[in-house]
Amino acid sequence: MSATSRTPLRSNRSRATLLAATAAAAALTLSACSSGGTSGGGGDTNFVMGKDGISTVKKGERSAAPDLSGETIDGNSLDVASYKGKVVVLNLWGSWCAPCRAEAPNLEKVSQDLKAKDVQFVGINTRDAQVANARAFEKQYGVSFPSLYDPTGKLMLRFKKGTLNPQAIPSTLVLDRQGKIAARSLAALSEDKLRTMIDPVLAEK
Repeated sequence: MSATSRTPLRSNRSRATLLAATAAAAALTLSACSSGGTSGGGGDTNFVMGKDGISTVKKGERSAAPDLSGETIDGNSLDVASYKGKVVVLNLWGSWCAPCRAEAPNLEKVSQDLKAKDVQFVGINTRDAQVANARAFEKQYGVSFPSLYDPTGKLMLRFKKGTLNPQAIPSTLVLDRQGKIAARSLAALSEDKLRTMIDPVLAEK
C-alpha cells in the first residue's frame, strides 16, 4: 500500500478522534450543570431520597457542614458557621448554568419570605472565572443574599464522602440550627420544592 493510499486512513482516524474528543467535552459540559447523581459521594450513607428528589437525614444522624468561609463575590468576608442558631440554605450556582438562572428568582423570593423566621440563604458561586460574571448574575436576578466566591470548586471538595454533599450545579443544601446537613437537592428548585425542604427543618425544636 502506497503512502498516498494510507493518507485517507490517517485523516479519517484523526477526524474520528477529534469527534470523540468533542463529544466527551460536550458531555462534560452538560454534566457540570445537571441534576447529578442520587446518592452521596461514596461510602456508607444515612439519608433517604424522597420521590421529589430531595434527600433528607433524620435529626441525630446528620453530619456537620465543613468549613465554608472565605470572600464573597462583593469582596466581603463570610463564614457560614457564624449563622449557627439559624436554618441556613446553601445554594451552589454558576452564572453559566441555565438551571441556576431558572431557580434564582425562586430562591430570592423564599429568602425574603423567611428572613424574619431566622432562615439565612448563602450562595456558593463556583466555576465562574471572572467575578464580574457572578456580580452581573446577582444584579440581573435581584439576588440579595451573600455568595461566597469559589471559582475552583475547593469548597465543594470539603464535604465528606457519604454525606449529603453537593454533586452538581445547581445543588441546594439545608443546614439545621446546629450547622448540620439536613436536606439536599441536586436540581433546580421551584418555590414549593424549596419550601418543602426548609419547612421540616424550620419546625424542629
